Amino acid sequence: MTNEHVYEIAPSVESERLARSVSGRDQNGFKQHIKVVEERPLTIYLNQQEIVTAMTIGDYPEYLAVGYLRNQGMLLTDDEITAIDFDTEVESVIVRTVRETDYEDKLKKKTRTSGCAVGTVFGDMMEGLEGMTLPTAEVRTSWLYALAHKINTTPNLYLEAGAIHGSVLCRQATPLIYMEDVGRHNAVDKIAGWMVLENESAADKILYTTGRLTSEMVIKTALMGIPVLASRSGFTVWGVEIARQVGLTLIGRMRGQRFLCLSGKERLIHDADPSTVKVEPKRSRK
Repeated sequence: MTNEHVYEIAPSVESERLARSVSGRDQNGFKQHIKVVEERPLTIYLNQQEIVTAMTIGDYPEYLAVGYLRNQGMLLTDDEITAIDFDTEVESVIVRTVRETDYEDKLKKKTRTSGCAVGTVFGDMMEGLEGMTLPTAEVRTSWLYALAHKINTTPNLYLEAGAIHGSVLCRQATPLIYMEDVGRHNAVDKIAGWMVLENESAADKILYTTGRLTSEMVIKTALMGIPVLASRSGFTVWGVEIARQVGLTLIGRMRGQRFLCLSGKERLIHDADPSTVKVEPKRSRK
């Protein structure tokens, strides 16, 4: 499988740290060797306070930590990050800021979400969304079809080992950052962390995810300031309702020539004839 598009960050398909060979027996009793995704704990600290231990594949821990803290509302937009320390021996990341922080009360209130690998949201899930206005942006259907083709023909860890989700940050018809993890929320948080540390604007971006369009995914996307969220998977009612509340364009079931927009359809510009779009072959794990 080849893809001529060059990502700023592409899936780490060849990394021996993210997946390893495991042997077993198939239904006929024959020995098989397959590639299996690693899963390891990463403890995230904000200054002196332990915030959470996340189960992750272990790549880009600094991005994951910063993005998680930002999406939880614990790292503010005007916070000055003085250091990010990753300890490989104990698998922990400490994000240090000029501002003194204490989120003891916030940590007492948590919601376990429907995300794979059990996502957790601390505090009020709707915190930060009241009065939010997402950037005005257009979404051309030609971009959506081009993105689907490029993303679906990109070599990735899912095709090598399965049991993983992907999220891709895009600008118009160009995918920029492709992150994978055992939970789609982790993949999104890594993108959020990259955007914070690279000072990347959100106004002209589209976020593509392989997973369901749940309330958690919609909230994270809105808090990142990204106006468009798309997926080849389906929706939840609460995800749709929140998207409509904050004015997020929500596009799901994006497969081949088809997609469905359940929120923010005013951003859509239909500049491509679906019948001319090449139907992609079904993705399958090796």
